Amino acid sequence: MMISTGLCSITFRELLPQKVLQLVAEAALDSIEWGGDVHVPHGDLSKAREVRAMTEDAGIEVVSYGSYYKVGVSEKDGLTFENVLATAVELGAPNIRVWAGNRGSEKSEQGFVEEVTADSFRIAEMASKESVTVSYEYHVNTLTDTLKSALSLLKAVDHPNMRCYWQPPFNSKVEQNLKAIKQLLPWLSIIHVFYWPDGSVVQFSPLSEGAEKWSKYLSALASSKNTMYALMEFVRDNSPEQFLEDARTLQTWLEQTEGSGI
Repeated sequence: MMISTGLCSITFRELLPQKVLQLVAEAALDSIEWGGDVHVPHGDLSKAREVRAMTEDAGIEVVSYGSYYKVGVSEKDGLTFENVLATAVELGAPNIRVWAGNRGSEKSEQGFVEEVTADSFRIAEMASKESVTVSYEYHVNTLTDTLKSALSLLKAVDHPNMRCYWQPPFNSKVEQNLKAIKQLLPWLSIIHVFYWPDGSVVQFSPLSEGAEKWSKYLSALASSKNTMYALMEFVRDNSPEQFLEDARTLQTWLEQTEGSGI
């Protein structure tokens, strides 16, 4: 199975959408996830239509809407999923990225877990009527911060329209990550790609330095029956030059993965 390449627009929050698309085209990536905080704000339907048109004109696929909807929380804070979904539809995004609450699994009491579970089912059902999937980000300080908690939530929601992303947690071990990929594979369609070396401080490095780890991750992901997208999320110093270098690195890895017959 081929893994397509792309970019999360939040990588370059300071750039206008036109410039972001220029970089994606220069890097010869296939797709983009537009962020809901700056480039396509929640509820700004005219902006969503504008960005969709310029993305289509550039020959780039909109693969997801990176919303900042926190399941079980955002409705109380004034961000409705109706607004998020309407924006995704206007953007032409087939998927919406969400956060599974706003606290880690170890700090979440059962009542909160049940609220997130119920809201997850609700929004998955809403989105399915628009042929849009919903995916949790695999992220710290949410109920998908570990493999165990992510699987527990996905199985509790038990909705065919609810999916999950994957990204390597900070200071995680390769064996743990390969186990997570294998067990989450039925729900995975998008992964966030970046490299941060082990250490006490989150600091992004050139993607090429993560070759040993990422070659194993990509090989594991290539066994999926789902359409898979590898979206670059962070680059060192938010540098366009580093992004272009990292994009070439990712493409080389994927060519090697496909060439190996995996």
